[in-house]
Parts: sequence; C-alpha cells; structure tokens
Amino acid sequence: MCSFRYTWVTGREPLTYYDMNLSAQDHQTFFTCDSDHLRPADAIMQKAWRERNPQARITAAHEALDLEDCATAYILLAEEEATTIVEAEKLFKQALKVGESGYRRSQQLQHHGAQYEAQHRRDTNVLVYIKRRLAMCSRKLGRTREAVKMMRDLMKEFPLLSMFNIHENLLESLLELQNYADVQAVLAKYDDISLPKSATICYTAALLKARAVSDKFSPEAASRRGLSTAEMNAVEAIHRAVEFNPHVPKYLLEMKSLILPPEHILKRGDSEAIAYAFFHLQHWKRVEGALNLLHCTWEGTFRMIPYPLEKGHLFYPYPVCTETADRELLPTVFHEVSVYPKKELPFFILFTAGLCSFTAMLALLTHQFPELMGVFAKAFLSTLFAPLNFIMEKVESILPSSLWHQLTRI
Repeated sequence: MCSFRYTWVTGREPLTYYDMNLSAQDHQTFFTCDSDHLRPADAIMQKAWRERNPQARITAAHEALDLEDCATAYILLAEEEATTIVEAEKLFKQALKVGESGYRRSQQLQHHGAQYEAQHRRDTNVLVYIKRRLAMCSRKLGRTREAVKMMRDLMKEFPLLSMFNIHENLLESLLELQNYADVQAVLAKYDDISLPKSATICYTAALLKARAVSDKFSPEAASRRGLSTAEMNAVEAIHRAVEFNPHVPKYLLEMKSLILPPEHILKRGDSEAIAYAFFHLQHWKRVEGALNLLHCTWEGTFRMIPYPLEKGHLFYPYPVCTETADRELLPTVFHEVSVYPKKELPFFILFTAGLCSFTAMLALLTHQFPELMGVFAKAFLSTLFAPLNFIMEKVESILPSSLWHQLTRI
C-alpha cells in the first residue's frame, strides 16, 4: 500500500521487479492451496495472485467478492486499492471476520486428509497475516498500546509462526511507548544464541545498553579515565551489532540518505539496514547521546574482525553474496547500494611489500640468469647515468680547462 502511494506521489517505482516477483511467490505460497479450484472465489484469487497487472488483480478481487465473502480478496484490496490506512484497516477487519470463520471450519477438518491439512495451513497463514496487518494499522494510526496487545495475543496464539517476525514489530511498538523494561523482556526471549539474529534484535540490544550511559558519555573523559563497566558493555553491544550488519550506522548517523524499504530484506545486507533505520531512527534520536556514542565507537568494530575475513569474531563471516542480492532488491537507479567496508592498508606497508617483492624477483633472476642480468644491469646503469654524463660534458665545454683541472684536484 505504501509503495503504491509513493509511486502516485513521486512517479518513481520504489520496488524492483525482483522484489515484486518474490512478493508474488509469497502470496501464492501463503494465500493459495491445491483445493482452491473447488471454491469459485478462491479459484479467482488463485489466478489474481499470479496476475502482474495491479488493476487486473483488483478487478479479480472484486469479482471474487461478488461471488462470496473471501478473506484473501479483502487482503488484496486493502494492500493495493486502499489509499489510506483507515481504508485499509476497514478492509482488513472485514477480512478478519471471514478469515476467522474459515480458520475454525478448516481446523475441525484438518485431520481428514492431506487436502484438508493444506487448506488449514493456508487458512492459518491468512489469519495470522490479517491480524498482524491490523496490529500494524493500529500502530500507524497512533493506537500503539492496542497494537502491542494485538501482537502479544497473536504471538501467544501462534507461537511457532516466526516467519512473519511479529516480535520485531512488537519491539518497535514497545520502543515507541518507551517501555524499555518490556523491550528487555522480549530481547531476553529472542536474543538467544540458538535463535537467528537480525539487525532489529542486535541494534535494539545495543540501544538499551547505550541508554544507560549515553547521556553522560564523553570521548575526551573516557580517553583520560578509561571506560567504566557499563560503558564497556555498551561499546561491546555496539560492536556486536555492527559486526552483524555494518551498513546500519551510516543510516542512523544520517551519513547516507534513506529510501523506502523493500518488501523483502536480506539479513546482514543493505536492504535490512534500510528497513531497520527507516523504522528505528526515531528511537535512537529519542535516547539522549545514543547516536553520539554510536558515532564514536562503531568504526572500532572492524579492528576486531580478522582480516582477511576467513572467520568472524562473534558471528559467521560476512557473506560475500550479500551485495549481489541487495542490488536485485534495491532500486539502484536512485540508491547506491552500501557494501562491506574494506580495510585500507597504510601506504608504508604497501610500499614495503612491493619493494621486498621486487628485490626478491631480482635476486631470483640474477641467480638463474647471471650473464643476461649482468647485461641488463649495465644497460640500466648506463641509461641511469646518461643525463649526468651529458651534464658533465656540457660543464667541461663551458669552463676553462685550467679551472676544471683545479676543481678535479680539489
């Protein structure tokens, strides 16, 4: 919905073809099943999700609703036809009524065969998607406490469905409420060594650690007296977050301009950094001194990471394929994709390495071809001293011979 409004206002397409193609695949995976052809409205929607023309999809959704109430048709209209969040919320509420009845019906039949099990899985995905989008509508409309309650209820009802990353939406909403104790409680559950990480988890943990010390942090004072235990914990948390995704700090520090996030992100990539900063920059600005602490410490991370990057420090080595995938996900026409910062070696080290390599090569050639190298050496020296000999000859021709004789004696 947001991307369509962006296109209407700017005339530019914020989503790449690759990103939209992934969305089409997701819609077909989550919102369709093999038995859809048995129900006329679902059969129309199965074709609608494959349609590439937005207007054709909207028309198909209306055709499905003319036949019967269809949850996925309401979803499509909420995402693509609604022009405001209020309109979208209204359509999602209609989808919720239909989705809940369909979910209860398929829940009773799920053990009657593989066909019913697939239909129940589809109905579960539809219901979770609708409830999550309703929670996000509440969040955008300023009803943040209501959104938090909806997200908590959804996580309790469907604890195993982690693919929608509802806990990350919950973290953002709790930060908006400045309910830092509950943020810490959510992190304690999801920031576990056995669970996959994300920029939201790592940088939120760093923000909470920074919050304890950032208001009084001064780099000059820290350099004189050293870091306190709390400051050290905050710096280590920032280093951990930067190692996970090194692209985020430039967006948080506004060293690089933000764009509308893509619909799909790549963990540890530029796309994830854009999505995180787009929604969380305001929370970093709200904590006094947090961005200053980040500015003073984030680049120190790269001194701790082994070079070459054959292994990571706290995480696996940074994936080399990330940049390629990000270039597919992000609109490179008006956005320069951020790449992994490369360590720059000092000129003295590079010069010394080059000189040693050249000397070793000369020694090897001299050992293998002594006569040939002797000829080359004589030719090189004669060429090198040719300008000096030329100058000496000119001096001899200009100065009187007696004066030149006296100079040579001296």
